[in-house]
Amino acid sequence: MADPGAVSSRLALALAALVALAAVKYYRDAEAARQQELALKSLGSEGLFLFSSLDTNNDLYLSPEEFKPIAEKLTGVTPVSEFEEEETPDPTGETLSIVAKFQPLVMETMTKSKDGFLGISHVALSGLRNWTAPAAHMSVMLAKQFKAFLPPKNKLDLGDPWWIIPSELNIFTGYLSNNRFYPPPPKGKEITIHRLLSMFHPRPFVKTRFAPQGSVACIQAISTFYYAIAFRIHAEFQLNEPPNFPFWFSPGQFTGHIILSKDSSHVREFKLFVPNNRSLNVDMEWLYGASESSSMEVDIGYLPQMELESTGPSVPSVIYDENGNVIDSRDPSGEPIQFVFEEITWQQEIPWEAAAQKLEVAMYPFKKTNRENEFYSKLADLHLEKYNFPVEMIICLPNGTVIHHINANYFLDITSMKPEDVESSVFSFSNNFDDPSTATYLQFLKEGLQRAKSYVQT
Repeated sequence: MADPGAVSSRLALALAALVALAAVKYYRDAEAARQQELALKSLGSEGLFLFSSLDTNNDLYLSPEEFKPIAEKLTGVTPVSEFEEEETPDPTGETLSIVAKFQPLVMETMTKSKDGFLGISHVALSGLRNWTAPAAHMSVMLAKQFKAFLPPKNKLDLGDPWWIIPSELNIFTGYLSNNRFYPPPPKGKEITIHRLLSMFHPRPFVKTRFAPQGSVACIQAISTFYYAIAFRIHAEFQLNEPPNFPFWFSPGQFTGHIILSKDSSHVREFKLFVPNNRSLNVDMEWLYGASESSSMEVDIGYLPQMELESTGPSVPSVIYDENGNVIDSRDPSGEPIQFVFEEITWQQEIPWEAAAQKLEVAMYPFKKTNRENEFYSKLADLHLEKYNFPVEMIICLPNGTVIHHINANYFLDITSMKPEDVESSVFSFSNNFDDPSTATYLQFLKEGLQRAKSYVQT
């Protein structure tokens, strides 16, 4: 039988340990609050906002790595990344020339344009209005850098997706901060994606703030020496810099394909683009204050063109004759030597549409339907017909008929307006609720029920 005195002693020690831990946590929280208050007094709200956007680990100290974006901005010198130092050009390697094509957002397609951008400061949209051309019209990359698109050894079946850049978001992490101006240094396979997107704008974020996050790919075709890879990338851009507040530009997706040799020494084709077959394909969000909880404006719009494409297959950077001697890359007349490439015969392949569907399901698992069950397949199709980027709220009947729907961006626009400014015929506010979101959502549900009456058999 245990000694009562010993048991009491252990309980007392355990209790003391818990009290000590609670005291330590209280002290740390109090100290953090004190430091935050001192920083606010020292820097002011806007200064603290800028500081916090650089302080990625929220310890109220800037490490050299965190300060690097400011150093690069002030000095105009961008250090070569470790990856680029390791990827020194191979004399026998090949290079790929890529051109960027870009047409700016059509401002008239933004919902805020309907009232002449009333109440929106010109400064808030300055980054968007000034983005009229790609940051780099052409870039030359090593073929070996596209190794990032090669499949892992356990993903060699057609249409079997894998993550080039896996998502880091989950129910515990929530979403990433809006209060940022400069992308974190890319690592691993992120570096190739980052470099490609940097041709459009100098501040691409290869990991979006919200899910679905990351880059996914699958094999579309296989030959003896080549893969055709389909890919889909979710990325966004930060268009503003201090002292302006953040402006996030988030295309619905980047998609495309690459044909490359299985050892990544040669790239036959490469194309990346934002699909423009929908009337709206970009989501935009911008802050109006110096904190994470500051008010945010949202809008959507249409981007006519945003694409990268190789000018031709990758070619050797240095040419050797049969004896191993370097020869001139131009013929006697001064014209560049023309290379002849063998025709690729695909042994296995799936249609582009099938590959794109696999990538979409990887990003949005809820879109996976059992094609043997025609009933559920029809329900999914009916809902997707009404879906518009980024989120759609839908009311439907048990047979899938959509009777009412509203886009989340439009919903946020309505709820941000004053009750007297909202047309009585469009989601008018209820006198029973002070919260605009609650009142508008209730009105949406009521209108859905009203519309459903015509479908109900009496």
